[in-house]
Amino acid sequence: MIIHRHLFPVPPEGRGSVVAIGNFDGVHRGHQAVIGAAVTQARQSGAPASVLTFEPHPRRFFRPDTPPFLLTRFRTKARVLAQLGVDHLFVLRFDAALAGRTAEQFVDDVLTAGLGARHVVVGYDFVFGKGRTGNSEMLQGRLAGRGIGTTIVQPIGAPMSAAWGEPLIVSSTGVREALRAGDPRTAEHLLGRPFEIEGSVIRGDARGRTIGFPTANLWLREYQRPALGVYAVNVAIAEPRLASGRTLSEPAVWRDGVANLGLRPTFGGLTEPRLEVHLFDYAGDLYGRRLRVALVEYLRPERKFDGLEALKAQIAQDANEARQVLYERTRAG
Repeated sequence: MIIHRHLFPVPPEGRGSVVAIGNFDGVHRGHQAVIGAAVTQARQSGAPASVLTFEPHPRRFFRPDTPPFLLTRFRTKARVLAQLGVDHLFVLRFDAALAGRTAEQFVDDVLTAGLGARHVVVGYDFVFGKGRTGNSEMLQGRLAGRGIGTTIVQPIGAPMSAAWGEPLIVSSTGVREALRAGDPRTAEHLLGRPFEIEGSVIRGDARGRTIGFPTANLWLREYQRPALGVYAVNVAIAEPRLASGRTLSEPAVWRDGVANLGLRPTFGGLTEPRLEVHLFDYAGDLYGRRLRVALVEYLRPERKFDGLEALKAQIAQDANEARQVLYERTRAG
């Protein structure tokens, strides 16, 4: 997949594509339906499949003081889009100029003249343009007048499973609510994959090493805050940069672990939550490495302990429980 951070001029190989448009935060099952429709249309017509998305998220532009809410940072989003078969990712900077562009101008300048779109795919609830005056029906009508087709994808429900008695309507809001409630399984059901926190390992106080449970620490930054507490996790360690400057697109290995997401009240507390990950049976140096931490199961809330011995005993119990949860998950396939 080719990423285009500067939209204009669009290179010849990127023009004439089937374009899926959206923020696609989370790239959940509903987003996948939109993108899948674009990929299918592109393959049938012999055109490239493209996604047009916006950075930063428009919510961050209009409400800069809103608490962190992202389900996917850009790196994660790009990786998932590539796995879905997208050929080109166009990243449109969401700033005052774009916010002030009318819906009609967006269709004419960005989609028609800029991208030279062959066909456009959006979700049923897509809105755009200054004051959010454009919607999917308006988009369809204006593009039809320019000889460009439009597909409007209707809402979908997540497939039923033994864990849920009825289908769930898929939405980013639903994923966020599940994470805040300490329900990563429902979040996974809506996303179609586990929710991941991806970032570079920072240096902590190394206290975990002194009690036999060394941790790799990550700040959440713009990620949606899941419920604070202890989780069974799967962790992917990204490969180091190669001598040629090329970076491998996929991590080398997934490992099991246990993680605490919280404010560390036993040691005086933090002002922002930090993710502290202990990888089972791993002794390597992770400082500066990128990790993908998938939240699998919520084990317990965060709490304050009377001292190191009590904390150490609880971590050992948490680790045993996490091992069992992850073992049973592997057996279940």
